Amino acid sequence: MNEIIVRSATQRDLPDVLTLYQHLHPHEPKLEAATAERVWTTLLTSDFMTVIVAQTAELLVSSCTLAIVPNLSRGGRSYGVIENVVTHAEYRKLGLGRRVLARALDIAARADCYKVHLATGSKREITLRFYEGAGFERGGKTYFEVRRA
Repeated sequence: MNEIIVRSATQRDLPDVLTLYQHLHPHEPKLEAATAERVWTTLLTSDFMTVIVAQTAELLVSSCTLAIVPNLSRGGRSYGVIENVVTHAEYRKLGLGRRVLARALDIAARADCYKVHLATGSKREITLRFYEGAGFERGGKTYFEVRRA
């Protein structure tokens, strides 16, 4: 395998990130170009968001998004939320997902986050062990959500 570079995403990465996200939600319809551009620009210009990517010479192969949320409790220390963890299907089990998560945790630590949340809808034991192997604890808190259709 070629050298892998883990870095923060840039404006030019949008098409490759959208392609990579097809490995996250394969049955989801493609995002309209204007919507994708608007959301991407918002993500990249936010002081609170970082999209982390792992890249070979040819291709983005893994990614996650980190939000650092300002907080008035815990002595004013922020907390992090990680979402959209994905690795290209042909590049799984090579440690790339762990590498992007490690970068996200490093960014959160440098921002003095007192904790980092990551939630998954997967019930697959292999997925849950992957997150544990990346340093996350199962069962630390109970999370609830409200979803809109």
